[in-house]
Amino acid sequence: MLLSPTARGSSVGFLIGWLLGIVVAVVVFILLSSLIPEKDPNASQPITGTIELVLGLLLLLLALRQWRSRPRGGDEPALPAWMGAIDSMTAARALVLGFLLAAVNPKNLLLAVAAGAVISSAGLDFGAAAGVVAIYTVVAALSVGIPIVAYLVAAEQMRAPLAALREWLVHNNATVMAVMLLIFGVQLIGKGIASF
Repeated sequence: MLLSPTARGSSVGFLIGWLLGIVVAVVVFILLSSLIPEKDPNASQPITGTIELVLGLLLLLLALRQWRSRPRGGDEPALPAWMGAIDSMTAARALVLGFLLAAVNPKNLLLAVAAGAVISSAGLDFGAAAGVVAIYTVVAALSVGIPIVAYLVAAEQMRAPLAALREWLVHNNATVMAVMLLIFGVQLIGKGIASF
């Protein structure tokens, strides 16, 4: 998107949509997680543990799927269909795309479920929970936000590094996602086991 003719407007729209998508997804899952009956913090929490185990296993399955889908040897990776429409994307369409990719994409959705469950189970008051959601959103958006802000500050200087980064990410996206999903999956499984 940052290399398209409409980069300035579409990238800002995408970043806003990405931030909104993260916040909405996490808040929805905090609210849903709060419906689970509270227990003594020292007692076992089989419902929470089961949810974390299931989410962890789903993340591991997604990691395996990502690993198996990575391009091998000199194979060119297939780009998603939506990437072809980026060159003519308006800021409004980019905002919607950013929101959908952050909130509805299965990989991101599982991470939002996990974050919502963890934040909900921490027993924080509204202000503290809002602060944790804000911190989570900033950290979760760094991979999208840093290149956009760098481009907005120094567009010409960023063209060559962004082109190289885009090529690397296209070729290594499945591997990067597999490793990330593996780490989060193992962490959730560990938390789930500790809940029993």
